[in-house]
Amino acid sequence: MIVATVQMVSDDRLERNLERAEQLVCQAVEGGAQFVVLPENFAVFGANAQLRVGELESTDRGPLRRFLSGLAKQYGIWLLGGTIPICDHPDDSRPYRPYSASLLIDDKGHELARYNKVHLFDVCVNDQQGRYAESDIYRAGNAVVVQETPFGRLGIAVCYDLRFPELFRLMFQQGVDIIALPAAFTQVTGQAHWMPLLRARAIENSCYVIAANQGGFHSSQRQTYGHSCVISGWGEVLTEIVQGEGVALADYQLDALQEQRRQIPTGLHQRFFVKNLESG
Repeated sequence: MIVATVQMVSDDRLERNLERAEQLVCQAVEGGAQFVVLPENFAVFGANAQLRVGELESTDRGPLRRFLSGLAKQYGIWLLGGTIPICDHPDDSRPYRPYSASLLIDDKGHELARYNKVHLFDVCVNDQQGRYAESDIYRAGNAVVVQETPFGRLGIAVCYDLRFPELFRLMFQQGVDIIALPAAFTQVTGQAHWMPLLRARAIENSCYVIAANQGGFHSSQRQTYGHSCVISGWGEVLTEIVQGEGVALADYQLDALQEQRRQIPTGLHQRFFVKNLESG
């Protein structure tokens, strides 16, 4: 099975971003991809724009959800729709705070799973922006998502989640085969930590990781690291996009992954387990 990671340099122009996302998905399909992962905030980049868009996504017929469903159905692919802002609490006083939601769409256009980003990026980084405070914009999710698919059990995580291995161990305990990780990792943190963390999550959980990052300058203050990639359960980087927009394809081999697990059965040797204290 061919899988694809899509790298973008999104901005606050919604229509431009959607047009570019469709072009890149089409490019992935032309390369044979059957499962495509879009990056975090692929449709709109910037706090004010995300809040405006989030209000429109308060139902399952929001324009971005329709866009993702139509894209998957049109091209006959499974699609992980990066992240989009979705407000599930329209009765709250304004401004609404959406979830940063990642949607899994099947090849018929049906929304099968939704993951709300659990770990929000509230940190200080030594770059032009300096302070990041996602909790000023978003609500945090609290549920682990592992979805059964025709190509194995798929786990979903987003960007800053990558730094919290317990989330991925919960997926491991649920038999995850492949993890999709949309992201908008900053240039500074990405250069230091992106690839080591991705490879660690793949190796320690004996699973593939498809990481779709933003990759370039979004403004004079915001630069993302790029280096979107697909990593095997052995920790091998199978394909990678360094900077700018593009598509990278890789061969996902579930049989080879299962053979690796038979040779090094870490699941049988595990002695300590993570308990999920929150769900919903």
